[in-house]
Amino acid sequence: MINFVKRFFAKERTADTGNQGKGERHDIRVAVCALFLEMANIDSEFSEPEREDIMSLLRSHYCLADEHIGELIEASNKERKESIDLWQFTNLINQNYSREEKIQIIEMVWQIVYADGKLDKHEDYLVHKLTKLLRLTHKQLIDTKLKVRDSILDKK
Repeated sequence: MINFVKRFFAKERTADTGNQGKGERHDIRVAVCALFLEMANIDSEFSEPEREDIMSLLRSHYCLADEHIGELIEASNKERKESIDLWQFTNLINQNYSREEKIQIIEMVWQIVYADGKLDKHEDYLVHKLTKLLRLTHKQLIDTKLKVRDSILDKK
C-alpha cells in the first residue's frame, strides 16, 4: 500500500499495457479516481449508481480488473480524505494529460453527476471548479455536459 501511495506523488508518466492491476500509472489513476470520488460525495449521497458508474469508468478507461478497481478506489479515497484541496490531483493531471484527455475526464465526471438522474447545485459547482483547475474553457465544460446529457436522454 505504501508503494501505491508513493506512486501518486511520482511525476513521470509511463505507457499503460492495459493488463496491469498495479501499473506504473497509478499516480494518474489515483488522481483521476479521487476527482470521481469527490464528485460522487459532494452532495453527501454516494449512491450505488454513482459507485457503479465510477467502477465502470475505471474498468473501461484504464482496463482494470474489479479487484484492482477496489484497491484503486480505496487508495484514492484515502488520498482524497487526507488532502487539503483538489489542486494536488488536478496539478498532476495537468502535468501529464493532454487537453483531450482532460476533456475526457470532465465527460466522465458529468457521467457520475448524471448517474442518479439529477444535477445538484454542489455537483454543478464542483464540475465548474474542476474545469478551471484542469485549465479547460467554459465552452468545453458546456460541450461535455450537453454530450453526456444528450447521450443519457437518448438511452431513455
